[in-house]
Amino acid sequence: MCREDAIVAESDYEILDPRFGSLIKTTARVEHLFEGCRWAEGPAWFAAGRYLVWSDIPNDRMMRWDETSGVTSVFRYPAGYTNGHTVDREGRLVSCEHGGRRVTRTEHDGSITVIADNYQGKRLNSPNDVVVKSDGSIWFTDPAYGIDSDYEGHKGENEIGGCYVFRVDPDSGEIEAVITDLVRPNGLAFSPDESLLYVVDTGEQRPKPMYVYDVDNEGGLSNQRLFAKCTAGVFDGFRCDTEGRIWTSAGDGVHCYHPDGTLLGKVLVPEVVANVEWGGAKRNRLFMCGTTSLYSVLLPVNGASRPQ
Repeated sequence: MCREDAIVAESDYEILDPRFGSLIKTTARVEHLFEGCRWAEGPAWFAAGRYLVWSDIPNDRMMRWDETSGVTSVFRYPAGYTNGHTVDREGRLVSCEHGGRRVTRTEHDGSITVIADNYQGKRLNSPNDVVVKSDGSIWFTDPAYGIDSDYEGHKGENEIGGCYVFRVDPDSGEIEAVITDLVRPNGLAFSPDESLLYVVDTGEQRPKPMYVYDVDNEGGLSNQRLFAKCTAGVFDGFRCDTEGRIWTSAGDGVHCYHPDGTLLGKVLVPEVVANVEWGGAKRNRLFMCGTTSLYSVLLPVNGASRPQ
């Protein structure tokens, strides 16, 4: 890399705390991998195939970017207006569908299994983001963005009467509302040791908050407290690295928070970022879903292992 390229790459970062300096390489540029989405969201990395799947919600399709060739193709269309995705312990895709108002799993043979589509007999709103805990339980948020209008799903009624965070029991399949006091729960992730659960609320409050909860051995939550407030736009989807730092989407790129709540620095992206994912052979490539595009950057840190 020539000196001019290095200067340009350095402009892709904003260091707010000296600790951020060791988490980035200022010679590593943010790469623009694909353009042509209406609202890019929900990236999920498949290590076995070395490819990334993500959602283009208003276009009702899922996209696939191949690391070996750099080629982007349509993974699924129509796609039920999917939003967030994750990969479970068996390497299967778990998806939040706005259109079907459900959480589904794509089996290895390509068939679709419905994990959750109602709570106490009432239809879910529009599942948004999802994580799988090491015990196999599936946790997802259910705001109403997909039923607010026909843009990200199908306009419809909020039958539940609220927007909750749910847990699906791995054995019984029972659906439990574990958080019911947030306005619009959105992104969520566990700390690497699963002792903490972080949840973003993208309701009316400004600046938009991220909360953290203690998680006990049975999956119970307690001690809700404010973790951070977004300083640019809103938090949406996010992931942890192996040391428990939060890498979260925001209005000007990706913000990195230390577990003590300090904003360490930013990876700057020229579009609003909605979600991120760790990938690559060493899980040190951070993929970022911008409004219309997919970006990535190679970092000297590693994403927390699945599930997270």
